[in-house]
Order: sequence, then structure tokens, then C-alpha cells
Amino acid sequence: MTRRREPPHAAPLFTTAAVAYAANCALGAAVASRLIDTSRFRWVHHALYIATCATTAAAVITGVRSHRPAALTLLPAAVPLAAIPYLGTHTRRHPLVALAAAPFLLAGLLVSRTPSAPSDRK
Repeated sequence: MTRRREPPHAAPLFTTAAVAYAANCALGAAVASRLIDTSRFRWVHHALYIATCATTAAAVITGVRSHRPAALTLLPAAVPLAAIPYLGTHTRRHPLVALAAAPFLLAGLLVSRTPSAPSDRK
């Protein structure tokens, strides 16, 4: 009889997604307030954005597969993250749309840290 593989624990992915998002927001805020000049390495902000999207997607997919409620809590963050490239980056709208993902990333992180209820599945 083969043993069924347990899904990977999703909590580290939620943490990684939240850290990538926080780093991206911190860099964006520093650039907007002119504390940092990224004109020579603008790709760092883009790389952090890609990391945020990729880790958020991985957390949602892994969370759904392991039946974790945190996945559904994090899922709405996909909407503002997906909209950012299409709404322009040099307007007031950019940080507002980016910050719209914050409550879902924070809630997903917090819910992922709470122990899940025991299941009847074997």
C-alpha cells in the first residue's frame, strides 16, 4: 500500500509573500519620498513585484491544496497585484492600488499562523 503524500506546510509561503510585499512597498515608498534613487537599478522594484506575485500565487495554490482557510483570505490580493501593471506607475493611483493588497496579505499571514482544525480526512 502506498502512502499518500502530505501537502507541504503552507505557512512559510504566506510569510515569504508578506515579506516580499513589505520589501517592495518599503522600496517604493523610499523612492517616492526620494530617500533612494533607483534610476540605475529600477529592475529591483520590478523583481520584488514579480517575487510578490509568484509567492502570493504559490501560497494560494499550496493553501488551497492543503485546505487551509488562509488561502481564501489571501486570494483577493491577486486583484490589485494583477491590476498594477495596467494602471500606470507615475500616478497617485499606483501606491493606492498596491496598498489595496495589504489587508489581504496581512490577513493571510495571520490566518496561516493559526492552527487549522483537525480534519476527518485520512
